[in-house]
Amino acid sequence: MGFPAPIFRGLIYPIPTIYTVSRPLWVSLCSCSSFCAALNVIREPKQLSTDSALDDFENPQFQLHIGFEEIPTRSSSTPDWPERNARNRMERLKGYSEKLGECALKASLNEGKAIHGQVIKNGIDPDMHLWVSLINFYAKCHVFNFARQVLDEMPERDVVSWTALISGLVADGYGNDCIPLFSEMRNEGIRPNEFSLATCLKAGSICLDLQFGKQVHAEVIKLGFFSDIYVGSALVDLFAKCGEMECADKVFFCLPKQNDVSWNALLNGYAQMGDEENVLKMFCGMMKSKMKFSKFTLSTALKGFANSGNLGAGRVVHSMAIKIGCELDEFVSCTLVDMYSKCELADDALKVFMRIKNPHKVAWAAMIACFDQQGQKLEAAKLFHLMRKTGLRPNQFTLASIVRTAIDFTPHYGESIHACVYKYGFEYEILLRNALITMYMKIGSVDDGFRVFDTMTDRDVVSWNALLSGFHDNESFDQGPKIFNQMLVEGFKPDIYTFISILRCCSSLWNASFGKQVHAHIIKESLNGHSHVGTALISMYTNSGCLEDAGVIFNRLHKKDLLTWTVICSGYAQNDEGDKVVNCFNQMRQEGLKPNEFTLSSCLGGCSNLATLETGKQFHSLALKVGVSGGTYVASALVDMYVKCRSIEDAETIFKDMIERNPVSWNTIICGYSQHGKGEKALQAFQLMLDEGCVPDEVTFIGILSACSHKGLVEEGKKHFDSLNKVYGITPAIEHHACMVNILSRAGKFHEVENFIEEMKLTRNTLIWETVLWASKLHGNVEFGQKAAEKLFELEPEMDYNYILLSDIFATKGRWDDVAKVRALMSNRGIKKEPGCSWVKIDSQAHIFFAQDGSDLKIKEICLQMGALT
Repeated sequence: MGFPAPIFRGLIYPIPTIYTVSRPLWVSLCSCSSFCAALNVIREPKQLSTDSALDDFENPQFQLHIGFEEIPTRSSSTPDWPERNARNRMERLKGYSEKLGECALKASLNEGKAIHGQVIKNGIDPDMHLWVSLINFYAKCHVFNFARQVLDEMPERDVVSWTALISGLVADGYGNDCIPLFSEMRNEGIRPNEFSLATCLKAGSICLDLQFGKQVHAEVIKLGFFSDIYVGSALVDLFAKCGEMECADKVFFCLPKQNDVSWNALLNGYAQMGDEENVLKMFCGMMKSKMKFSKFTLSTALKGFANSGNLGAGRVVHSMAIKIGCELDEFVSCTLVDMYSKCELADDALKVFMRIKNPHKVAWAAMIACFDQQGQKLEAAKLFHLMRKTGLRPNQFTLASIVRTAIDFTPHYGESIHACVYKYGFEYEILLRNALITMYMKIGSVDDGFRVFDTMTDRDVVSWNALLSGFHDNESFDQGPKIFNQMLVEGFKPDIYTFISILRCCSSLWNASFGKQVHAHIIKESLNGHSHVGTALISMYTNSGCLEDAGVIFNRLHKKDLLTWTVICSGYAQNDEGDKVVNCFNQMRQEGLKPNEFTLSSCLGGCSNLATLETGKQFHSLALKVGVSGGTYVASALVDMYVKCRSIEDAETIFKDMIERNPVSWNTIICGYSQHGKGEKALQAFQLMLDEGCVPDEVTFIGILSACSHKGLVEEGKKHFDSLNKVYGITPAIEHHACMVNILSRAGKFHEVENFIEEMKLTRNTLIWETVLWASKLHGNVEFGQKAAEKLFELEPEMDYNYILLSDIFATKGRWDDVAKVRALMSNRGIKKEPGCSWVKIDSQAHIFFAQDGSDLKIKEICLQMGALT
């Protein structure tokens, strides 16, 4: 804050009660509408009230410069008059100073102004102490422009008067305004004392101005005040707040004597830096020095141990807080709640909170944030409701925590919290607006999130990141690249979280082209070596099928955490690269990383694609060893692996032992039963699924319709197909139509098949005609098979399987001329049959052999073994 130009220079000189006012002065007074008090002086000089003096004093336009000639009321010939007059004057000045000091302590602005008005009314010429008292009073009452004006009116200023104003600004947190004041004081040639130096160092620590702090440090050394305990403590605090812990440490240990202030300053610095080792070291040093612990010391130590998660040390401090009787102090209790929260002990944090008799809103905020961070969203919401019932007004941090919890509840609850933000007047807080955007995006209310974003006039990078977070899995994820481009156009510089969000959008879009442009931007910003950005790049490239690019990025990363390994394994598994999945997993284990349930789920998916039962069983035993085999994801992946490795009994055993089953696990076992021809078990599992209250989805009905097809249950298949839309509100996909065609075709109801295809408008879909062609071969229906094949030759002319299948249908009926025509058609179109292949596993490695392929390194050895077998 700055200071306005002087507004009441000369006001402090006394206005006499007996005056003859000249015409120019009268005109001057009448020209200002705010001079009712002055008029009262002229008209009724004996009735000038304090209130009228205050009116003049508070008016910023009041600039009256008048002199006076005091008329003594007693004869100057009285012998003791000068001494008595001087003594009375000293007593009156002292009385005014004491009253102003009391007003400063109580921050009673009006009362102090009244006293100042009395000084003016009574014509008191202030001494130095009264001048300083006035400055101190206005500074303590936060009226710094008046304090500065009083300082400007002083006939002679000293270091105490300057320090009074500077200390008031520092107490109110205006550190930046103290720096020019200190420079102005030095330019006047006034030598600072230890109190002014300590105050200025405090100002430097408030605004984190290290350069100014170093200049004051030089003054301290020059003037010989380094050994002063207050100055030394202020220096330690300055360097610690600015992160210069080495300098803070040197100053601290060079002090001739340390007090609790200097200890706490250094301890707080290490706590802010997250240096647990030095926090513990300093705390133990305080104990050895028999320093008396204060609540601030314990709070600072708890903050350091909370940041490092050192529960043992935190409990020791907690016991000391109980011992010295400050456990229920607001600061200590809040840091205890925070410490237990960061150590993931929400129950202990709640016990501390419940023991506080009248928790301040800071304690409420800490406890609500604790529940939020620990994922206990319902408990956080209940506590917020209880806080409101007590009548406390939440701050913006509490509201930000409760907005985050709204993600797990209904959209209506989120809208209610948004209304609370408006009710408490925080609708323009950028912290809360960003949290609201994130909330709306996470609950799928994209339009509401856009509305909050559009009304913001003070957006930052976090705002853009919050908006981008809604387009990872949303239907409108194609908006992500547009938002990213707009962000760049408006001049915002993306950060790590921006790049991660836009890369996830590209993953959802399978847009490797735009993803590569983002990758170039990442390289430009020198963020390509960041582990989280690298992981997002790997995910984007694997989802887009660019496995080679993903491998290059993975190999260039210097630091690979478990998430990075999981993403690369998952990417290879999704692209049917089972061998690479196994190799990556082995490398990860060699680096000493312990897999979690997501890593094992991805690797089991790779084994499913390989259909290698032995490798899958090894992963199963590892899941048992690390204690994650009972998790829903791992158990579902195990069921899928055993199904695809044709071990349906093992899959059934795993499924029955699952504690919690989700739609994915139900779908896996139902589809597994169908694939293995166990249609009855598939239908039984479906009924159990419904009995347990699990709602089926699109995949469930593919398994059910397949089971009906295998069992020849036409009517039941029709019933389930109709229930898709009528009962469960699911629009049938092309796979469901293909299953229905398969049910009718397997039953030989080709006339119904034809009607179904026409009715559902499926004549241009290859999957439908492939199903019909296969069923025609099964039933030897040459006419319908030929019709299906002709459709497929038109829709996918390069697919060799369709030609082979039609050729087999003709061959079954002995129509060799038609077989020859199909073969000739293949030759004319340049279509070659895909060679058949076999595979065998030797020493945990799968070897694939194609017909007439001699590329394998051990082909000669294999041929010799085959010869020996024959």
